[in-house]
Amino acid sequence: MLDTLFPFKRNYLDRDGHKLQYVNEGEGEPVVMVHGNPSWSFYYRNVVTALSGKHQCIVPDHIGCGLSDKPDDSGYDYTLKNRIDDLEALLDHLNVKENITLVVHDWGGMIGMGYAARYPERIKRLVVLNTGAFHLPESKPFPWPLWICRNTLLGTALVRGFNAFSSIASYVGVKRKPMPAEIRKAYVAPFNSWANRISTLRFVQDIPLKPGDRNYELVSEIAASLPKFANVPTLICWGIKDFVFDKHFLAQWKVEMPHATVHEFADCGHYILEDASEEVVGYISDFISNDSLVANS
Repeated sequence: MLDTLFPFKRNYLDRDGHKLQYVNEGEGEPVVMVHGNPSWSFYYRNVVTALSGKHQCIVPDHIGCGLSDKPDDSGYDYTLKNRIDDLEALLDHLNVKENITLVVHDWGGMIGMGYAARYPERIKRLVVLNTGAFHLPESKPFPWPLWICRNTLLGTALVRGFNAFSSIASYVGVKRKPMPAEIRKAYVAPFNSWANRISTLRFVQDIPLKPGDRNYELVSEIAASLPKFANVPTLICWGIKDFVFDKHFLAQWKVEMPHATVHEFADCGHYILEDASEEVVGYISDFISNDSLVANS
């Protein structure tokens, strides 16, 4: 069933003895899609199908996610800097160093924009989907379910013992209508044991909330880099009913990227590419094909 839903060749990059799986479909200008937590490259399957006829579509599975290896803490340090390093290593391996359209969602925003901050000259366009590349907005309380997962033994038991994070996200992450059963199963399939849910928990534990938290300064640096993209064509598609990346994050993006084209979906949630797949894929396709946006930027 998974091969039918996700009919792309599996490619692997060695990262210190661990396999990082990635999709690499099509030829042309590169479109690099970076997923978050608790999803994997499967999230972008419809975008790859739509764009791979004219573009090189590159979609990694972060270590610990999807079809990549899932080492324990002794084998891999599950932290933001390593995620950015992995993305950089993959793109260097593929010799992708210019005219990149970067598509980001959830933690992919911080990882993708962390890469972009290192190499702003490589980024041609940005597509932003329910994500952040800055600290928690002052107007936004930290959601209590994330607090429990981040800070308590109960959270660890729920996430790693019962797959609470990935399973619940597959239900609450869509709002228009429930995910079909086979799609929901594909989302949670890689996270099928205590050991294989390590990244799901570590991502939440890695959220920096105050100075002194690991990655707090790195997130500050990424946020400070955003003005470098003031002339980069940017598309924002946003599900307003996302309980984490909600209107507060969208408002911050509008401040950071006042030039962006914004499409808000009042009836959609976190998994915007599931809730409004046809519309959002259409917007992305049109945005990328409109070279006048780039020419005039």
